[in-house]
Amino acid sequence: MVMFLLRALIFLASAALGLLVADALLSGFRIDWSDWWGFVLCIVIFAVLQSVLAPWIAKVARRYAPALLGGIGIISTLVSLLIVVLLPIGGMHITDAQSWILAPVIVWVVTAVATVLLPMVFIKRKAEDRRDGRRA
Repeated sequence: MVMFLLRALIFLASAALGLLVADALLSGFRIDWSDWWGFVLCIVIFAVLQSVLAPWIAKVARRYAPALLGGIGIISTLVSLLIVVLLPIGGMHITDAQSWILAPVIVWVVTAVATVLLPMVFIKRKAEDRRDGRRA
């Protein structure tokens, strides 16, 4: 149970990091900081959508468009962003075509890298804590 919660927390943190990087790099991608609770809700909805949509889109692509299988992560990121932006919670906005094209790529790359690196940081820290506990 602890590992499941840790993985969920890492996935939420990586999604937040991806959205923050897109906000920093793209002028048409805007996080509404006056409504921080809306942004937190956007992160949670985005992460849940991403984890649900990726397998579903892969199944559909495998059946109808096998050439799209390599881009499932970017496609599910685009669909998740679209849904989150269209929801009336107001934490995030994408206003121009360039941002609609680049945001899924940026968010996908940052989320993928963070999902790989964050567990290494936590596992290393946990191993060091255990080692220090045995020495004491």
